[in-house]
Order: sequence, then structure tokens, then C-alpha cells
Amino acid sequence: MTHKEHHRSHRAGWLRAAVMGANDGIVSTSSLILGVAAASTTQNDIVLAGVAGLVAGAMSMAAGEYVSVSSQSDTERADLTMERNALADHFEAEQEELAEIYVERGLTPELASQVAEQLMQKDALGAHARDEIGITDTTQPRPLQAALYSAATFTAGALIPLLIAWWVPLVLLIPLVAVASLALLALLGALAAKIGGAPVRKAAFRVLFWGALAMALTSLIGRLFGVVA
Repeated sequence: MTHKEHHRSHRAGWLRAAVMGANDGIVSTSSLILGVAAASTTQNDIVLAGVAGLVAGAMSMAAGEYVSVSSQSDTERADLTMERNALADHFEAEQEELAEIYVERGLTPELASQVAEQLMQKDALGAHARDEIGITDTTQPRPLQAALYSAATFTAGALIPLLIAWWVPLVLLIPLVAVASLALLALLGALAAKIGGAPVRKAAFRVLFWGALAMALTSLIGRLFGVVA
């Protein structure tokens, strides 16, 4: 019977961007709403601040992810160009270098030399990219994908506290936004951990703790510096 393991590392790129976007959308928007609400302002002003925070945050997430992942992609392309030139000028030395890597991983020198030779005959650059530099198709950066995931999930996360602030009476706005946002954060942490194969309770508590801290500090600032109308 064939045993096959279902690994989850191929999800790392989009999962990181999606979780970070949704988490930031919930935390930043709910914190902004709670801070403005704690300053004893009108409900229209609270909703307006939330909408502004959603738009600015989504654009910031998309731009930040795109620039960050593009920088990583540029670095990897530069490394691959360097390796391609080295293979063109010093093929045998590069083969010996690859064999040494396999020896360090536990192969005998003879077997390591054979493996390096056969792999380089098939795909020399791919072998060095994977085993020397650590670049694989699974971990390859995708700037546009990361930007879109971050912006979309930020918007989705921000919409929940924003809609609550818009619909509920002003007297219930702070407690309902806080409770709903914390529940969403716990659910998000648990879901991300489940998809990624990580401990669920630990992830949920981690997200919940930092979200609660952000909301509490923002509300405190709103109360300290707000002006009663």
C-alpha cells in the first residue's frame, strides 16, 4: 500500500498574505472605529473614519505586499543570473560544489558525485537553484498574487466591524464591534492554523491577544484625547 503525505508548504505564500490582510483589516478598522467612538463623536463620523481606514488600509496592504515580494523576487532573479553565468563559465567546478552539498547532507562522495552529475545533465540551473540557493517553485515569490490576496482579505476583514458600526445603535456600537471583532480574530487564527496544519488553540489565542491589545490601546487614546460634543 502506497503511503502519501499531504504537505501544506505550497500554501505558505498565499496563506501568509491572506491571513495578514484579513487580520490587519479586522484589527486596524475595528481599532480605528473604537478609538473614534471612544472620543464621543457622531455615528456618521465613526463610519466615515472606518471607510477611510478601509480604503487606505487595503491600498497600503496591496502596495506593501507588492513592493516587498517584488524585492524578494528581484533578489532571487539576480541569484539565478549569477548561477547561470557560473554554470556557463565553470561547469565542472559547479558540479563539484553541488556534490559537496550532497556529501554534507549524508551521501558518500561517490554517490554525491553521481547524483550531482545526473541532476546537472537534466537541469543544471534547477539543481543549483534548489539545493544551493534554496529556490523552489513552491516558495517562488508572486508579487501580484500577494498584493491581490492582501487587499481583498483586508477589505473582507474590515467590512465586518464597519457594517456593525453602520447598522447598530450608537449606544451598542463599542461593545458589539469589540466582541464581533475579537470573535472574528479568534476564528481567523483557528482557520489559518487548520489550513496550515499548525496548533489551532495557540494560533487563535495569539491573534486574539494582539487584536485585543490594539483595540484596548486605541480606545484608551480615544478617551484620553477625545472631546465630548
